[in-house]
Amino acid sequence: MDRIERAAWLRLSLTPDVGPRTARALLGAFGLPAAIFDASSSALARYVPQALAHTLAAPADAALAHAIDRAEAWLDTDAAHALVTLADAQYPQALLATADPPPLLFAIGRLELLNRPMLAIVGSRNATRQGMDTAAAFAQRLAHAGLTIASGLALGIDAAAHRGALAAANEGAADSTVAVVGTGVDVIYPASNKALTLAIRERGVVISEFALGTPGIAHNFPRRNRIIAGLARGVLVVEAALRSGSLITARLAAEAGREVFAVPGSIHSPMAKGCHRLIKDGAKLVEEAADILNELQLPVGSAVPAPAATATASALLDALGYDPVDLDTLAARTGRDAGSLTAELLELELAQDVARLPGNRYQRLR
Repeated sequence: MDRIERAAWLRLSLTPDVGPRTARALLGAFGLPAAIFDASSSALARYVPQALAHTLAAPADAALAHAIDRAEAWLDTDAAHALVTLADAQYPQALLATADPPPLLFAIGRLELLNRPMLAIVGSRNATRQGMDTAAAFAQRLAHAGLTIASGLALGIDAAAHRGALAAANEGAADSTVAVVGTGVDVIYPASNKALTLAIRERGVVISEFALGTPGIAHNFPRRNRIIAGLARGVLVVEAALRSGSLITARLAAEAGREVFAVPGSIHSPMAKGCHRLIKDGAKLVEEAADILNELQLPVGSAVPAPAATATASALLDALGYDPVDLDTLAARTGRDAGSLTAELLELELAQDVARLPGNRYQRLR
């Protein structure tokens, strides 16, 4: 788009009191944003309150003009910076089909990922180590199978899912990850995710509907969640408490006609209760990537195969034997700490070499 058209889109998005629904109503009535700002206040007042109609019909005030100039300068700074509007072919078509698509998205990275088949992986910020390993492993396998992984770039499960997808990209997968943030796209939040954010900007794409510089504000994150749900063909929840925001994402996905998947956990774990609630409410219980690929009618064989057992893994399988063994016994047999054993047992479980049984016991399968 030319600079005049781009400035009009920015003005529409940045004008106070013009949210996504109001913007879409105005676009539906007048066409492109430039026509909105050419309209009279009386014409605009048919669709918005009188005060807002006067604001839209008048020249932009100094604060709004400054915000537009800032966005224009940001877009011109780097070729990876982009603005994607409802009128652009690059706008994600899955999101366009939802009830509340944002009029525009600020983006940094690979725009082509926005229209790839996508699966969202979300979960608790206070995830367990096992939950994060599970999210990363699912993301890595599903990215190899041709799914772009979407999440919210929060701590815990979100960050692990992004890392798993990036690992697949580093291994040659064409697909990577989409991070939908609840801040300005130029803001790194939380600060501890700086390295991950920079990696996603390089190998994936970060998007936001919020103005540049918008800080982390609690009420913006549910709005972010609707975009995550709308982008994806399905949502996988890995660890979530009963009051988790991930359940909002899952609900929004279900309302949009998307599939909802959940990984079960221990009945004693607070981080499993949200997933168990989803399963009770009709979400599909998943234990491996193939469960999701089958449901989405994607080739199971396209998932990256489990790696051949390393010498360390072979030794652990030998120590397991073929009878159920608890973690303490396995630690005594191998002389290894429980933490490293748990991580390796998860890999063996995902490779279907080991099954986890009740009572924190494990059994070799082959």
